[in-house]
Amino acid sequence: MEKPSTLLVHFDKGSTAMASEIKADLEGSDVAAKVDAMKRAVMLLLSGETLPQLFITVVRYVLPSENHTVQKLLLLYLEIIDKRDAAGRVLPEMILICQNLRNNLQHPNEYIRGVTLRFLCRLSEPEVLEPLVPSILENLEHRHHFIRRHALSAISAIYRLPHGDQLIPDGPELVERALASEQDASARRNAFVMLCACAQERAVAYLLSNADRVAEWPDLLQMAAVDLIRKVCRSTNRTDKGRYIKIIISLLSSPSAAVVYECAGALVSLSSAPTAVRAAANTYCELLSSQSDNNVKLIVLDRLNELRTSHRDVMVDVVMDVLRSLTSPNLDVKKKVLDLVLDLLTPRNVEEVVLYLKKEVIKTQAGELEKGGEYRQMLVQAIHACAVEYPEVAGSVVHLLMDFLGDTNVAAAVDVMLFVREIIETNPKLRVSMIQRLIDTFYQIRASRVCSCALWILGEYSLSLSEVESAISTIKQCLGDLPFYTVSEEGEATDTAKPSQPVVNSVTMSSRRPVVLADGTYATQSAATEAISTPSVAPGSSSSTLNLRSLILSGDFFLSAVIACTLTKLVSRLDEVQPSKVEANKACTGALLIMTSMLQLGQSSYLPHPIDNDSYDRIVLCVRLLCNTGDDIRKIWLQSCRQSFAKMLAEKQFWETEEMKAKAQVFHAQPDDLIDFYHLKSRRGMSRLELEDEVQDDLKAATGGFTKDADDANRLNRILQLTGFSDPVYAEAYVTVHRYDIVLDVTVINRTKETLQNLCLELATMGDLKLVDRPQNYTLAPESSKQMHANIKVSSTETGVIFGNIVYETSNVMERSVIVLNDIHIDIMDYISPAACADVAFRNMWAEFEWENKVAVNTVIQNEKEFLDHIIKSTNMKCLTPPSALDGECGFLAANLYAKSVFGEDALVNISIEKQLDGKLSGYIRIRSKTQGIALSLGDKITLKQKGGS
Repeated sequence: MEKPSTLLVHFDKGSTAMASEIKADLEGSDVAAKVDAMKRAVMLLLSGETLPQLFITVVRYVLPSENHTVQKLLLLYLEIIDKRDAAGRVLPEMILICQNLRNNLQHPNEYIRGVTLRFLCRLSEPEVLEPLVPSILENLEHRHHFIRRHALSAISAIYRLPHGDQLIPDGPELVERALASEQDASARRNAFVMLCACAQERAVAYLLSNADRVAEWPDLLQMAAVDLIRKVCRSTNRTDKGRYIKIIISLLSSPSAAVVYECAGALVSLSSAPTAVRAAANTYCELLSSQSDNNVKLIVLDRLNELRTSHRDVMVDVVMDVLRSLTSPNLDVKKKVLDLVLDLLTPRNVEEVVLYLKKEVIKTQAGELEKGGEYRQMLVQAIHACAVEYPEVAGSVVHLLMDFLGDTNVAAAVDVMLFVREIIETNPKLRVSMIQRLIDTFYQIRASRVCSCALWILGEYSLSLSEVESAISTIKQCLGDLPFYTVSEEGEATDTAKPSQPVVNSVTMSSRRPVVLADGTYATQSAATEAISTPSVAPGSSSSTLNLRSLILSGDFFLSAVIACTLTKLVSRLDEVQPSKVEANKACTGALLIMTSMLQLGQSSYLPHPIDNDSYDRIVLCVRLLCNTGDDIRKIWLQSCRQSFAKMLAEKQFWETEEMKAKAQVFHAQPDDLIDFYHLKSRRGMSRLELEDEVQDDLKAATGGFTKDADDANRLNRILQLTGFSDPVYAEAYVTVHRYDIVLDVTVINRTKETLQNLCLELATMGDLKLVDRPQNYTLAPESSKQMHANIKVSSTETGVIFGNIVYETSNVMERSVIVLNDIHIDIMDYISPAACADVAFRNMWAEFEWENKVAVNTVIQNEKEFLDHIIKSTNMKCLTPPSALDGECGFLAANLYAKSVFGEDALVNISIEKQLDGKLSGYIRIRSKTQGIALSLGDKITLKQKGGS
């Protein structure tokens, strides 16, 4: 059975055969050999050996040594040996070392005294400590602070023992007296901590009597004072809270960053007064700007985010201070800053925020910043969010951002284009200037996906005659001369195994990998990979404007279909706005020529891969429409697409608003809660901060702010029965999962009429779980109970199992009795929580993640929507597919689900199901993640829960 240890030393190998060598070295006169022998003895003891025959040798040959290293190793040896026998009595040999310890405590050398006092802090045997108490107390008056410091620690440790107040009955009084005259910072801190733990009223009296001088205390003592204030203010007595808050406020100007950080946290926990919260927020902002460590910045940003959730109105005032932290080169810090700022936008500060973000975008253009492309993408997304919430600021940034449509970072260019697409719909005043700017910059676009989106915008929002004609002309210029190849070139391409490449750096291999669309369905995308197929053409070269031609010749027929649809819309709108039918017919024939050229290219052997069926059908449909257009068809192409897009944006805004309402905190006051009316209170002698704090406390009491969220009914649901009712020992556990820790509170009841001795709870784990500390042995009286605690660390999102048994002895039976416990299964649902992510991010992660678990649907549920809701509830995930895409009855359903673990892992699920003729559902649920554990555990959970009956 493992025992608690106060010492940890790494030791690879050892054997009991070494004991005789150790004994021989200890009996010798060589000091170096003695030191080495003592080290080996300590390591053997820590590895589980007992070495009982060595103690007398140590007493005879090591105790008298004057060497400091030997004496220190002797104390380590005495610290880890067993000092009690099997019955729990102190071994008689321990009395032999008392005299030596007393001599050490009176030794003329300060080091020997200090290490001996430090050793006594780890002794728990009153029989050994009692004769040493007078010598310990004498060291309180020693001239050297090193001795006084450890003497105070020893007194504190002894007084905290079960019967320590009998060993040193006047301990707190002696320590208080020493604290009043002490000058050393560490000694004062040790004395103050002892008073905080053992005589809190004395510590409080000392703190309040020195309230004006707390700011001058050393930082060690200031930290102890902050801890005391936290502890005192958690109690029900809140009468002196104003005085404590004043002390905290005075410590905010401390030169120590650690003290300032702790004070800000304490201030927020003590008071909800706007002045106090503002002071804490300003302190955090100062730490953000003064600390260079990125980990510190991330922690401080977490604290500011917590302030935002409860005191948003105060945090709004420090937005610009937080925004200045974007100067940090770390992308994680930048992302947290932007996320925090976006949650603090108001009509008053949005213009200032957008102006600052605009300056940051210009900085990334200079190319001075490391990872400038990724940072620019984050800034574009932030500006996008600002403009969606406050459309009036879009005009000041949209034209600047459109300069980045040709960005080499494809993701950043896509984000800019999505921003432009949304703003042009939601902000009609900017439409004309944005269309003109898009036409002017269209030739700079190099990415296929950005081109597709830009073409859709040109087709939908080019309304006037000049805009339509300019758009058609721009597309023709970017396509170049027709046809795309000549017959002689096709013959050469047929003769050679590899066709000549008309464009540098273009990839001719189509991507046939299935992708997950926004509605959750799978599709095969026959387009060149954007990240690779962006042709690198010099801006001033003659072919720099032929971006569409380059992409089409690289095998991107999906883009060809988009060009055909755009030209169809533009020509149809030209029929409405162009008075001259001759010009309209000329544009129509030009568009038809382009489409037939693209079809001819797709069916030729000039490119290694022919056009895919979807793109071919789409282009043919456009050709037919231009040859035979009717009013109904024109209405669908020119109006319905825009209406659908507007409807999608409105729905997105609606669900975002609904989520914000759901997140808003709602407090409930209990019927019998006491409410104070502060207008009737005396304000005499109260500062503004104290008065604000009183008002906030009263408001909290009235609105239920002090009510705890924890519900006793939920606690009862978390209790697990470990043994049967007929077992001699009944045990049940309450499992608490808190991020990286699992705490087991085990209640053990002795149901027999006998005393159970050495009762021990033995636990073991399976999976990525690690037992931190093991419960100690207990003696249980007949029909009595005991609470035991066990801490378990979790290192990954994986289903784990805790199993074990209870072992005990009785006076009648010599053998130990064992009761096997029920297994405790740690549910993966305790670690994952619903989260949201953009469709683009979901698709990128789906392509990147290598672990996939495919689960076949097997359920008694016969309704597709009901099955989806059941899976969402069972897996604690969020459905990313909008509700409108799930409406209707078509016998088929596809949806994407997403969740995030406490370890930052992403869990992606795609559900594809259809209803068979017999009414049963069939299909697959695919789970993807970066790590194997979460994919397997989530798959097991879905397999277990999907039937719906259980």
